[in-house]
Amino acid sequence: MVPKAKILLVDDRPENLLALEAILSALDQTLVRASSGEEALKALLTDDFAVILLDVQMPGMDGFETAAHIKRRERTRDIPIIFLTAINHGPHHTFRGYAAGAVDYISKPFDPWVLRAKVSVFVDLYMKNVQLREQAGLLRLQLEQGLPTDGSGSGKESAGLLAELSARLAAVEEQAEALSKQLGESGDAAAVATAAHLERKLTGLRRALDALEPGTGGDNGVRLPPAE
Repeated sequence: MVPKAKILLVDDRPENLLALEAILSALDQTLVRASSGEEALKALLTDDFAVILLDVQMPGMDGFETAAHIKRRERTRDIPIIFLTAINHGPHHTFRGYAAGAVDYISKPFDPWVLRAKVSVFVDLYMKNVQLREQAGLLRLQLEQGLPTDGSGSGKESAGLLAELSARLAAVEEQAEALSKQLGESGDAAAVATAAHLERKLTGLRRALDALEPGTGGDNGVRLPPAE
């Protein structure tokens, strides 16, 4: 069973949270509510999220201040933030949103289909990253246990494991390539940059895996991409 991604919805108005849930329910992911910036930061202490939908105008800690706190934390600084606002103060207001770390800035009332499509892109990227971390974790485990690569004795078992890892990584690579092509056609610069980062990590993991194959000259000292 494929685990669901978590999406954080931050808005001080219950009716707005209800509307967001209705729009995003079709994605079949886990939707988490937060009615304030403080509540959102508390949720981010314990859970990992694929994307954050953050209302700008909130009493107390507004969206800009909340985003600043999110971007200062190492654990949460790379989570994409989509700002939602009912007020349009022109280019300066929009620029402030991007400066605070938003990947997108959507004015209310927004098109439900557009919002759902944008969120779906970041959910897909998040799931690819989860798969990538799983592959890297398996490789690290084998390296720590002294994975034989000489093709003899227990090397046959190791070769089978390497083949399985290679096949699983190939599936992730294929999905990432298709996603990058789709994003390239959409023209969403932030999403394209995130996809490119994912592809670079996949390339590094592929090289590390290839180095473990018998006859390639690899050894157990091969360096893997850093875990995230």
